Amino acid sequence: MKNIYLFISLVFIANVAFAQRFPFPQHVAYHTHIKPGQFTQEQLDQQVKSYYDAWKNKYLKNGCESNQYYVFFDSGNTVTVSEAMGYGMMIIPLMAGYDENARMYFDGLYHYYKAHPSHIMPHLMAWKQITGCIDADGPDSATDGDIDIAFGLLLAHAQWGSNGAINYFREALAIINDIMGNNAAEGDINQNYYSIKLGDWVRSGSYMTGTRTSDFITDHFRAFQCATKDSGWYSVIDKCYNLINDIQTNYSPQTGLLPDFIVDVDQNAKPAGPGFLEGNNDGNYYYNACRDPWRLTNDYLISGDSRAKQAVLKLDKWLYNSTGGNVNKVFAGYSLDGEKLNSWSDNSFTAPFTAGAMLDTSNQDWLNKLYSKMLQGSTANGGYYDNTLRLLSMITISGNFWVPPCEILNGTKETKSIKSGFDIYPSPANESFSVNFNDDTKIHKLTIFDIAGNILLSVKTEGKTADIDIGNLAHGIYFITVNGAGGKLPETKKLIKN
Repeated sequence: MKNIYLFISLVFIANVAFAQRFPFPQHVAYHTHIKPGQFTQEQLDQQVKSYYDAWKNKYLKNGCESNQYYVFFDSGNTVTVSEAMGYGMMIIPLMAGYDENARMYFDGLYHYYKAHPSHIMPHLMAWKQITGCIDADGPDSATDGDIDIAFGLLLAHAQWGSNGAINYFREALAIINDIMGNNAAEGDINQNYYSIKLGDWVRSGSYMTGTRTSDFITDHFRAFQCATKDSGWYSVIDKCYNLINDIQTNYSPQTGLLPDFIVDVDQNAKPAGPGFLEGNNDGNYYYNACRDPWRLTNDYLISGDSRAKQAVLKLDKWLYNSTGGNVNKVFAGYSLDGEKLNSWSDNSFTAPFTAGAMLDTSNQDWLNKLYSKMLQGSTANGGYYDNTLRLLSMITISGNFWVPPCEILNGTKETKSIKSGFDIYPSPANESFSVNFNDDTKIHKLTIFDIAGNILLSVKTEGKTADIDIGNLAHGIYFITVNGAGGKLPETKKLIKN
């Protein structure tokens, strides 16, 4: 009999440990909006479930290491990119409750992310891996992937709590802190203007005043502020909306379209010219900016920020008028004055446009038509990008996108762990550097790694400070890890040697 009671107890504990606090479907009480009128709520939910199953079967892969999952990029020799990982780390916790294995998949995505750190800011992700799971073209970070991965960890914390094998909240804080950085040159935020940089690789030069509009993920920034209590995130939100207003007022007053990239954010912001970063369409509404209506719609639906609604409605009104309400005339890419750039349609554009149409409460028929158009086509015939943006848009449209409540993030005891366990100075350093420990532990183990993860120096120190000789190290970037007695202070920082 004892064994039966023990078994029942273990089952109960396991169920409690893996229970979802926000199981799909959520049917969030969004701010003023409409949903597709030709389907019931139950049908909308079922469409998301069916499409999620198809998406997961095609793109969620177990590989590289046995405990790792990644979102397959489905193009050339690229295995995945941080953008795809961010999408997956949002989708999976949003679908928890429907998918009984969601936490296992999420933890696998986390383990893959952790295996591929940026060589600049160690909590951010190297943006691209190719055949063999090898980091390529960097390995440094891309801002949108960083932002979505951090947000995904906050979703996981809200969904499952952080008392398991992975402390989701602590990991989220580490990424958010690296995104913000300590100054304009570090991380993904230029703190001189609170503008969003293109990645942690931007540390000086003309790219410091450039930005990507699809990184204006303002609903995430509100969650970051709640988690860190750093009011700087409000400044980032304001900068995003100020730039949107500048572009829509001065460069796309008739269309509301936003360019893939903006330059000169420090003075008179304007669309980037051809070849700024990716190609001839860098200053057009193209395969980056196509996400903007969905991102901004999410922020309005959750926060009610009228700036998001106004920006989306300008764009939606132009799209309706320019097509005459004919969804077959929605094309993949436009100049800012509304000229089509391609003759084909693509859900990378149609799906975010459909999410944006939710805010036009006076035109139910337009939303209905866009949604039906978006549903056309099979997952098998689509690519990673359009299929994933379609699924993410469907989650929003069905009423199942949510942001972790601020009281959950503010009320988390681990918030105190945002304080750094140690400080190093100077950085950049020359022949030596000093370290100051911020805890009461007397003995610490300090380890220096190179960017390939090789241990170059490992020493034990006593007291609150220590001086470390690095005269025998070559010029370059290194990482310093400190562990206190009893395993305290497992923390890593970057050191540059001149």
